[in-house]
Amino acid sequence: MSTTQMAGMHLVVEDLAKRFGDGPAAVASLSLQVAPGELLGLLGPSGCGKTTTLRMIAGLTPASAGRIVVAGRDVTALPSHKRDMGIVFQNYALFPHMDVAGNVAFGLEMRGLSRGEVTARVARALDLVRLGALAQRRPRELSGGQQQRVALARALVIEPSILLLDEPLSNLDAKLREEMRTEIRDIQRRLGMTTVFVTHDQTEALAMCDRIAVMRAGLLEQLGTPFEIYEQPRTPFVADFVGRTNRLEAVCAADGLIALGALRVRARASVAVGPVTVMVRPHRIEIATQPRGADWNGCAGRIRRVTYVGDMLSCEVEAEGAVLAVEQPTLPGLPTPREGDDVTLAWRVADTLVFPGVAA
Repeated sequence: MSTTQMAGMHLVVEDLAKRFGDGPAAVASLSLQVAPGELLGLLGPSGCGKTTTLRMIAGLTPASAGRIVVAGRDVTALPSHKRDMGIVFQNYALFPHMDVAGNVAFGLEMRGLSRGEVTARVARALDLVRLGALAQRRPRELSGGQQQRVALARALVIEPSILLLDEPLSNLDAKLREEMRTEIRDIQRRLGMTTVFVTHDQTEALAMCDRIAVMRAGLLEQLGTPFEIYEQPRTPFVADFVGRTNRLEAVCAADGLIALGALRVRARASVAVGPVTVMVRPHRIEIATQPRGADWNGCAGRIRRVTYVGDMLSCEVEAEGAVLAVEQPTLPGLPTPREGDDVTLAWRVADTLVFPGVAA
């Protein structure tokens, strides 16, 4: 990577690799750039290399190859305590024998700051995460969300150049997880802190990140904004992993139409004649009550199953030999589909993703 390409980037990861023993590489030749104040998400299934990447950036795991540059300085060979990074671990790693204030102060005391400076900065950090009133409590006296805030305050209090978050919300219940992802994002934006966030949760990544790096088996599948990752996936894996989708094997004919068994559809992109993988997201398929225009695909089907999940009805529809998942919002005035109903399905051509070959 040239000096010009690095200019303006706060964090540069170049050809980073990690191999444990004689097995396949946990991370293989990964290159990323993170702008100042940007929140980059590393997203992927367990074992894809995202946490190993974060640990190499932090200096907790040595890289087998490649380099890490922060604000123009190569930190690849530096120990973790000299990289000026704050990290929040999945299990929070709080000291049970210390109170909240002591946990937050620990990193500052290790840096030799004066008692007055430590006290002032701990107070600011606890106010930032709304825990000032709980400074004297021990970790065991806190809820999961409060412990997560203590871990965040401890990472922020040292005023790091980069904040690293390793699945910090995975131990929280669904409602608290949603509240905390909003709070973390608000704090990160307020501080303008460059952040790398590891998660396997697609919703977290889409909601929190400026850009997302989708990883698979140690490799980078796609890097882009949440909109690009969701709406413009470059590979079947990204389309399948990020959000729900119908995945169907098909054949592209010479006339450009795609054969899904007896069904013929059009897609937003053209591909070569031969086997293809077609994907359509369930919430983009409508149970049509009136004819659609030329920019739509459609077919007849019969509902095999209807599941009520609160804000939507999840339907399984058999259509022209294929089985499609269809999601319909539970809005007043919409007809309620029932098992056994004959229906007409419709979805936009623009929502029909097509990839050459049969996806693995």
